[in-house]
Amino acid sequence: MHAPTPSQTVGPFYGYALPFPRGGDVAPSGDAETITLHGYVLDGAGQPVPDALIESWQPAPDGSRAGVPGSLRHDPVTGWLVGRDGVAFTGFGRVPTDADGHWAVRTLPPGGVSYISLAVFARGLLHHLYTRAYLVDEPGDALLGSLAAERRGTLVARSEAPRTYRFDIRLQGPDETVFLEFPTFSEDPHGPETPEVSP
Repeated sequence: MHAPTPSQTVGPFYGYALPFPRGGDVAPSGDAETITLHGYVLDGAGQPVPDALIESWQPAPDGSRAGVPGSLRHDPVTGWLVGRDGVAFTGFGRVPTDADGHWAVRTLPPGGVSYISLAVFARGLLHHLYTRAYLVDEPGDALLGSLAAERRGTLVARSEAPRTYRFDIRLQGPDETVFLEFPTFSEDPHGPETPEVSP
């Protein structure tokens, strides 16, 4: 009998291979337009989750969604992951939570939309979760407009200070964050204009 492989067990394995150097420093070093999006990942009892992983995706400030390579650079001699070059804006971030369940991404304001897309990986989740962190409560946004006021609030980050936004992610409970579902190609080859909200 063989030992279970990672795909046959419930992690977390996130802290071992997935984080990379400066994974939360999406904005180029020293850019005056840098904003900070941060918060805590909390379980159903309101306790911090110290071993979660957050990924962020967003368009560049000019609205471009092409991105550039550069987040996962490797040293050509050793093969070790060296992370970002501090210059290129890739639009992608990946950070683990710390012992207090806290995470932070330093990035640039997204162009053409008012939110940053997030994926949450955490213990007990067999599949990662998708959500959005809106930097403002966008009037006319189709997703926000489809939600009751109390649910809508779980997607809107709170402005704490100039260029700093707080966005806590609650995995369960009465204030659970709204998570999104995206149909697979086999379900809908054209895809919806707006992702569906999970129950």
